[in-house]
Amino acid sequence: MPGFCSALFVFMKTLTVLGSTGSIGSQTLEVARMHGYRIKGLSANNNARLIEKQAREFCPEFVCINDEKAFNDIKIRLADTDIKLLKGREGLCELAAEKCDMLINSVVGMIGLEPTLAAINAGNRIGLANKETMVVGGELVTALAKEKNVEIIPIDSEHSAIFQSIMGNTDNKIERIILTASGGPFFGYNSEQLRRVTKENALKHPNWSMGKKITVDSATLMNKGLELIEAVRFFDVAPDKIEVVVHRQSILHSAVEFEDGAVIGQLGVPDMKIPIQFAITYPKRMKSLSGRLSLTDIGTLTFEKADEETFCCLGLAREAIKRGGTAPCILNSANEAAVAAFLEDKIPFYRIGELVGEAMEKVKSEKTVSLSTILYVENEATQFVNSKI
Repeated sequence: MPGFCSALFVFMKTLTVLGSTGSIGSQTLEVARMHGYRIKGLSANNNARLIEKQAREFCPEFVCINDEKAFNDIKIRLADTDIKLLKGREGLCELAAEKCDMLINSVVGMIGLEPTLAAINAGNRIGLANKETMVVGGELVTALAKEKNVEIIPIDSEHSAIFQSIMGNTDNKIERIILTASGGPFFGYNSEQLRRVTKENALKHPNWSMGKKITVDSATLMNKGLELIEAVRFFDVAPDKIEVVVHRQSILHSAVEFEDGAVIGQLGVPDMKIPIQFAITYPKRMKSLSGRLSLTDIGTLTFEKADEETFCCLGLAREAIKRGGTAPCILNSANEAAVAAFLEDKIPFYRIGELVGEAMEKVKSEKTVSLSTILYVENEATQFVNSKI
């Protein structure tokens, strides 16, 4: 993986956290608090109250807010400080380009792509929890990271597990990646049952505490589809070399099978602070806030095939990465629009997958992947889905 995770460990002193008020961002600040890391910048979409609290504790140089109303609110809240305030996508890119020891990108959605590119151009090491960056622009990101010799370390628990499993094995051929999935709250449901589920049902994940969008993606298995695409980009493997396995206990976070048949995996309790901290401290391991795993307390680990027929989003994601070009962008953009509509009670749960499938068929995919084509296709796919609501 040229351009990824090859340098010797340098002790981290300064972090910028994009999406600091979300689940990953908040846990990153817990890690920073424990180890005494300095925070260069924070960003949020619209949670002015929480980011004010974070800013007063960590005293960053910069705070960026995306939402206009929340930006006006934070100006008042932080008027007694010297913190520089930034706004919108432009501000997010400006913040990402500010020099730091590591940028943690944990924003949700395609908005994470441009600041990732800005951080790479600035030479900032990146801990990536924004999977959409790799889904819609993985070719651009990996090529630019290689050109600029910038490390990008995955934070998603599954990709962190894969990364940890191949450490010391970069010269050995990967035969298969075993990408584990919890199965979400509707594991074992059939198509008819999925037509009757509610928003409250979809937001009750059995193992993980996450934001609403990613929790819904877990319920549809789109999250695992996006992670499949992300794994293709991160680890340069063909889609048919990735097997999605439902593992309800979320203890084995993923594994890698090598050419000789050996399977190496990473296990741990369902706690994102492990992959967050490892991305920051790689390759050194340090004491963490995470709980400890007791296999005897767990007792049994189970593994089952993922149902790509009933949960069509996973199959659609596999098809998108096989088509290539901007097809993954169509998939992701249509899903973002459909999930937003579901969370606003505009469509039922089962329509999410249907709308993504319709967009995949109707919105033209571009063969050439560039920032301009990605943004164009994003708009086309979003408009298509919104026209069907």
